[in-house]
Amino acid sequence: MLPISLALAGTVALAGAVAAVLVAVALLHLGPINLSAVTPSLADVLEIIKISLAVVAGIGGVVALVVGYRKQRVTEAGEAREQTKLYAERFDQASDKLGSDSPAVRLAGVHALASLADDWEGGRQMCIDVLCAYLRMPAAPEPNAAEDPDAHTRWQGMAEVRATILRLIAAHLRRDAPVPWHGADLDFTGVTFDTDVDFSDAVFPAGEVRFTGAEFSRGKVDFAGAEFSGSWVDFLGAEFSGGKVNFIGAEFSDGRVDFSKAKLSGGNVDFTMAKLSDARVSFSWAEFSGSWVNFIGAEFSGGWVNFLRAEFSGGNVDFEGAEFSGGKVDFSAVADWSHPPLGLPLRAPGLQLPASGPVSTGPDDCPSPHRPRPPQG
Repeated sequence: MLPISLALAGTVALAGAVAAVLVAVALLHLGPINLSAVTPSLADVLEIIKISLAVVAGIGGVVALVVGYRKQRVTEAGEAREQTKLYAERFDQASDKLGSDSPAVRLAGVHALASLADDWEGGRQMCIDVLCAYLRMPAAPEPNAAEDPDAHTRWQGMAEVRATILRLIAAHLRRDAPVPWHGADLDFTGVTFDTDVDFSDAVFPAGEVRFTGAEFSRGKVDFAGAEFSGSWVDFLGAEFSGGKVNFIGAEFSDGRVDFSKAKLSGGNVDFTMAKLSDARVSFSWAEFSGSWVNFIGAEFSGGWVNFLRAEFSGGNVDFEGAEFSGGKVDFSAVADWSHPPLGLPLRAPGLQLPASGPVSTGPDDCPSPHRPRPPQG
C-alpha cells in the first residue's frame, strides 16, 4: 500500500534485476564466449529481439499484477471502512435505545446489541461490555403494586430487560450456540441475581468472568454441566444468601475459579458430581455460615482446592461420596472449624485436614438415613 509511483518503480526495478540475474545465469552455463568471433545471423537477431520483448512483456505483466492487487486492496479497505461505519451506526442506535424510558424500546435495544455482537466479531466484546454494564447499573426498588400499579408495571418491564440480557448471554455461551461468545470477558460485578438464569452446558474456555461482589438472593442460577477450562471465573466476595446456585456435573479444569471471601449464608450451592481437575479453585476466607453446600460425589483428581482461613461456622457442607484421587484439597489452615463438613474421609490422596479439631466423617457421626438434606427447588 505504498504510493503508486514508489510501488511501480520498485516493481520494475525488481523485475529488471530478476531478468538480469536469469540472463547472467544462462551465460554462465554457456561458458566463455569470444564475442569478436561471433557473427550473429538474422535469425539470431530476431531471436534476441523476441526474448527482449518477452522480458519486457513479463515486466509489464508484473506491473499489471501489482496495480490490480493494489486496486483490490484499496477496494477491500474501502468496503471494510464502510462496513465498520455501518456497524458503528447500528451500535449507536442500539445503545441509545437502552436509555429510553420505555421498557419495550430498551428490549429492542438489547436484542439489537446482541444481533450486532453476532454479526460484528471485531466489536463483539464492546457490545457484550455494554450489556454487562447495563446489568451493573443499580436497579430501582420494587414499588408497591397496590399503591402505584402503573409504576409497578413499568418496574416489571425494566426487570424483564435485565432478565433478557442474562438469557441472551447464557444462550450464547452454550456448547451448541449458533454464534458462540465463548472466551469473551463478562463482568457481572455487583449484579444481583434475583431471577432464574440458565448457564447450563456453558463453556468458559478463556477470558475473564467476574461475579465479584455479586449477590445470589433469589431464583436459580444454573451452571450444571458447564465447563470452566481455561478462564478466570471470579466470585470474589459474592454473597449466596438465598435461592440456588447449581454447579452439578460442572467441570473445572486448566483455569482458575475464585470464591475467596464469598459469604455462603443461605440458600443452596450445589457442586454434586462436579469434576475438579488441573484447576485452581480458591475458597480462601470464605464464610460457610448458613448455606447448604454440597460436594456430594464430586471428583477431586488434580489441581488445587484451597480453603485457607475459611470459616465453617454453620450451615451444612457435605462431601459424602466425594473422590479424592489427586491434586490437593487443603483444609489445613482454616480459620473456624466449629461446624466441619460432613463426609470427609480421615485420609485420602491430596486431602489435608486441620491438625486438630473434630471432623465429621459422615456415616459414623451422622448416619446416612438421618443426614440432613437441603431444601428442594
